[in-house]
Amino acid sequence: MKNLFCLLLTLLLSWGTIAQPLSTEPWKHRFWSAKWISHPTATPNGFGVYHFRKELNLDSVPLSYVVHVTGDNLFRLFVNGNMVCFGPARSDPANWNFETVDIAAFLNKGKNIVSATVWNFGEYRAYAQTSYETAFLLQGNSDTEFPMNTGKGWQVIMDLSYQPLPIDRESLRSYVAVASGEIVDGNRYAWGHERAEGSGLRWQEARELWYPAKPRTYGTDGNWQLVPRSIPRAVEVEQEFTAERTGYVKQAPLSKSFPWQFAANTKTSLLLDQGTLTNAYPQLLISKGKNAVITLTYAEALFNDNMEKGNRNETAGKRVIGISDRYISDGGKFRMYSPLHYRTFRYVKVDIETRDEPLTVYKIDSRYTGYPFEERARFVSSDPGLQKIWDVGWRTARLCAVDTYFDCPYYEQLQYVGDTRIQALISMYVSGDDRLVKKAIDDIAHSFFSDGLTQSRYPSRDLQVIPTFSLWWVCMVYDHFMLRKEDAFTQSKLNGVENILRWYDERMAPKGGLLGPLSWWQFVDWSWPWVDSIRIGGVPPGASKGGSSIITLQYAYTLARASELMNAYGRRSAAVRYEQMAKKIAADVFRQCWDDTRKMLADTPEKTSFSQHANILGILTDAVESSRQKDLLRKIMADQSITQATYYFKFYLFEAMKKAGLGNDYLGQLKPWYDMLDMGLTTFAENPEPTRSDCHAWSASPLYEMLSLVAGVQPATPGFKRVFVKPNMGSLTSLIASVPHPQGDIRVAINRTGRQARIVIELPYGVVGELEWEGKIYPLEQGRKEFQLAH
Repeated sequence: MKNLFCLLLTLLLSWGTIAQPLSTEPWKHRFWSAKWISHPTATPNGFGVYHFRKELNLDSVPLSYVVHVTGDNLFRLFVNGNMVCFGPARSDPANWNFETVDIAAFLNKGKNIVSATVWNFGEYRAYAQTSYETAFLLQGNSDTEFPMNTGKGWQVIMDLSYQPLPIDRESLRSYVAVASGEIVDGNRYAWGHERAEGSGLRWQEARELWYPAKPRTYGTDGNWQLVPRSIPRAVEVEQEFTAERTGYVKQAPLSKSFPWQFAANTKTSLLLDQGTLTNAYPQLLISKGKNAVITLTYAEALFNDNMEKGNRNETAGKRVIGISDRYISDGGKFRMYSPLHYRTFRYVKVDIETRDEPLTVYKIDSRYTGYPFEERARFVSSDPGLQKIWDVGWRTARLCAVDTYFDCPYYEQLQYVGDTRIQALISMYVSGDDRLVKKAIDDIAHSFFSDGLTQSRYPSRDLQVIPTFSLWWVCMVYDHFMLRKEDAFTQSKLNGVENILRWYDERMAPKGGLLGPLSWWQFVDWSWPWVDSIRIGGVPPGASKGGSSIITLQYAYTLARASELMNAYGRRSAAVRYEQMAKKIAADVFRQCWDDTRKMLADTPEKTSFSQHANILGILTDAVESSRQKDLLRKIMADQSITQATYYFKFYLFEAMKKAGLGNDYLGQLKPWYDMLDMGLTTFAENPEPTRSDCHAWSASPLYEMLSLVAGVQPATPGFKRVFVKPNMGSLTSLIASVPHPQGDIRVAINRTGRQARIVIELPYGVVGELEWEGKIYPLEQGRKEFQLAH
């Protein structure tokens, strides 16, 4: 057992120690002297797992040993068996990220082994994973580290133990875009490849690729255009399962403590419950059990025979359907198996089939991974139920962010703009960290194609175009401008903003004032379902044939924000034009689509269909005059006969409530979120039951609304230079909230007793603003300000 504990300690230290980014100079401004290397027989984009290594001999341990490293598709770098870093951050070949890491802490005097595992799942890779071809690159930072440059002296071996385990999409009945599962045969695995004892493996001289390694904009050929990683690396944290659901065991219940023993020639099925949804690398530590087959199947929730999930805590009468990995034991001692890709799960079904030798399982656990957000914001109130929504919402947001944002971690892991706008606001309000926000804006900017639009999701190896998402990208640029205002960054996006708006301007009907026929997928919300293969889901009436009030108003909404951007950076003619266009379009929509009988906007001038969406945007654009907005909002929230917004578009409903002065009604709109909690969800889902994704970041919007609407903290001018605080407490009698600001934290504390309210607001140094309470405005200065006000 002593050896086991030493092994576990070594593994824990090696997986948990992540070196921090360092300066990337001078390698983002010159050709690299290192060579891209690959396996001699590797096909450019075929399935394959490869181990690279080189021996480094040192007379003494250096204080610093900095290298820059990357791989295609993905890699893990090891030094003397210790995992040092993982990468690269997802991008595309025109903007390929490299990592910078100081490996000195892992080096020894004398012989050292620097190695990397590089893999490409080929056709089985995630849709978000772009590729040029399978290869590895390591560049020393200076003359001291040049001996480690990839090229001559590097060896490689193809790990023949790996095969793809394709996803059973038919059983899942769903669009799945994540990487497939894997089959790993321990009998063929290259054990010890990352350590000195792996020297006996059949290593070959690595093949140098002919094209030079270079930073972006250098050279004439394509391949990888290298850029330094702009975000911190994902964290990896050890975690244990909370329960083993014994109802799934096909033999006597297991002991609650490890090790678990499985007799020869037996079959066992276990169901492990993490307790909450997670993104993690499963870990399996075993001994013996030669040729035993262990299959791990991951699920957000279990399904009944009708493919319904029901209460997520219930397992009786349900089954696991999901993505799987499979490991075949070689019979060795203390073998650790962990898949190359992280998986998303609450439940893991473990199927164990032994052969002629008993199997011992010492541990089944996992390493959580995700973007290293810090929860800096705070929201505490007199309603304890809101804390649960806050906690589950934050878990949802965190699970939808690693090295990009993504819509859902289990099924797609794609960075869709419509989702990402909401995620970005949550990130900046709760963590104050805008690095992933800026990367997302840049990622989408890299996706522009010849029509003048962005792709709907990026990075992605499969082109998909949703023009309305290009409009939301403009709004993302605006949101960041209001909350952070980094001039060079924002200005670099203005030409793209103009290209998108030009695409829409060219499609305005010449006389009607509404958008004419529109191409591509004009998605607005899942409120409009798929109808066989005739009508595409999510598209409102009038989008394809022309005359959609909803999409026309979204264009006007975006024009107003683009006008502010252009005005701030001296493009005044564009600013004036956009402002005038926004007002004219809003007026034309009202003139053609207002139904005076129903007292609301219709979806098209024909006035045959109505939705919350058209009226929400009518309020946000002032197409409906301010004096009518409260009544209109109350009407569309009460009228169940019109098309309802899903969780996604409720974000805009709540923005309309904020604008129209109905913010105090917001807390009464949270019933669908409480319903999800009652269903046992530990993250917020994409849509009401029946649902596909149990974790969808757009449904985490209450985090943002608690801070921006209930506590009422909003930027009054670009860069959050001035603050506007307008609380909407509803039935709450007290709240304490804090919001991270570039200069510090904004704090709001309110207690209401009888007809009196005690309000304390603290602003960071150099920040001023205003408080609005019961229709009156009170000035705010830096520091602490206390008010005793009536309500």
